[in-house]
Amino acid sequence: MRAKRVKLFRLQVRTMLPADLPFADSLRALVGWNQTLADWQRFLSMEPQGCFLAEWDGAPAGTATTVVYGPDLAWIGMVLVHPEYRRRGIGGGLLLKCIKHLRARGVRCIKLDATPQGRPVYEKLGFRDEWTLHRWEADLSSQAPRAPDSRIRAWAEVGAPQFDLLDSRAFGVSRRELLIALAQQSFCALAYESQPDAPTGCGMMRQGACAFYLGPISANSAEAGIALVEALTGQGRAGRVFWDIPDPNEAAVGWAERHGFSVQRTLTRMWLGDNRSPGNPRVQFALAGPEVG
Repeated sequence: MRAKRVKLFRLQVRTMLPADLPFADSLRALVGWNQTLADWQRFLSMEPQGCFLAEWDGAPAGTATTVVYGPDLAWIGMVLVHPEYRRRGIGGGLLLKCIKHLRARGVRCIKLDATPQGRPVYEKLGFRDEWTLHRWEADLSSQAPRAPDSRIRAWAEVGAPQFDLLDSRAFGVSRRELLIALAQQSFCALAYESQPDAPTGCGMMRQGACAFYLGPISANSAEAGIALVEALTGQGRAGRVFWDIPDPNEAAVGWAERHGFSVQRTLTRMWLGDNRSPGNPRVQFALAGPEVG
């Protein structure tokens, strides 16, 4: 008598496919994160082999994404587990899959922005703290549009190479492909010129699922960074705004405190491997997002 074949399910982690995006975005909505379906599509477009779906007994249960910026740095984000499947090792399985994938790509350093709940898990895997950041939030719907600043120009007039140069100095490595994609998603992308044809800061603001998202903003000086914050938030279109600020950037934190922003949550930037390109949080006036850095 032929023995019956036993199906072994439980936890399986596989490459995410376009057909998985409705589940991924529904999970994102369930936990109240701010990303959109367009963000999920960008993850898959940039890293078609680096986005993962966890299944438990064949049912979709969790997600994780990676972004490779080059041999010196990659990012892990969107580590989500459906509430019905938590405490089964799914988050850890997704993380191990991401780390294995990135090490196979030859990446020297892996980073992520950890919630307080996730930080102990990452520490057990060898991640170390770099610096902390806070998400700030405000409702700017009643704010009147600000007068134009002659030093502010449209990002398209400056171009991707200049933005990439400023962002690379702040972030630590080039992420030009991401910046171009984010600029296309943004309703406003601006540059600051202290002198004609000499941009010293660039920034964007885009629509999220729950709120507008301010960032990334990179600038060589507090004057340039704050001018961009004021120009982007003063468009007259913003309502609820999320703004992720590195704690070492005291100028940005001070502006947020003075203009009605309040802290929503705390995150910790963590790294694994050889952190040879740490960047400078003091010239990052707004992050691109915890899922991408």
